[in-house]
Amino acid sequence: MMGKVLAVALLVCGLIAGGAMYYLQVYGYYHEVAASGPEDVAIVSLATDAPEPIPHSGFRAIDADSSPIRYRACFDTTADPAALSQTYWDIAGADPRNAPGWFDCFDAAAIAAQIQNGSARVFMGQKNVHYGVDRIVVITDDGRGFAWNELNDCGAKAYDGTVVGEECPQPEHDPGS
Repeated sequence: MMGKVLAVALLVCGLIAGGAMYYLQVYGYYHEVAASGPEDVAIVSLATDAPEPIPHSGFRAIDADSSPIRYRACFDTTADPAALSQTYWDIAGADPRNAPGWFDCFDAAAIAAQIQNGSARVFMGQKNVHYGVDRIVVITDDGRGFAWNELNDCGAKAYDGTVVGEECPQPEHDPGS
């Protein structure tokens, strides 16, 4: 009898822990980012090498303090992607990161398909929005836009433990000090 009670207690504890882990990963750490103005959506200019705002509306975004790559955003724009590629830094392809299912405006598979079929253009939104993390902005031919954060080469090296090297900037703070 005591073994059955112990087995049930372990099962209940496992279910509670699993449910809590699921909730924290999908809902708990995320928070909505309030629209703050024109700077919400920017892409890097070829002339100045600095992010410049582009016209947008309907901005929705989420982020989390637990990771610098959990940022996702959706917006509408009147900017023409082909015209933007003449004066702004476009990049060859990108792989959108999945968003939680409840953030329904961001469908990573659909965005990736539009990038693949050429109906969306990929731009550099901002270099090193966090150390080793760049913001990627995608604008579709039908006026929808999406943004997410992606590890750059320096970030990938820093997070996988390989030697970063001199070509990467120094982090703003050293968590070990």
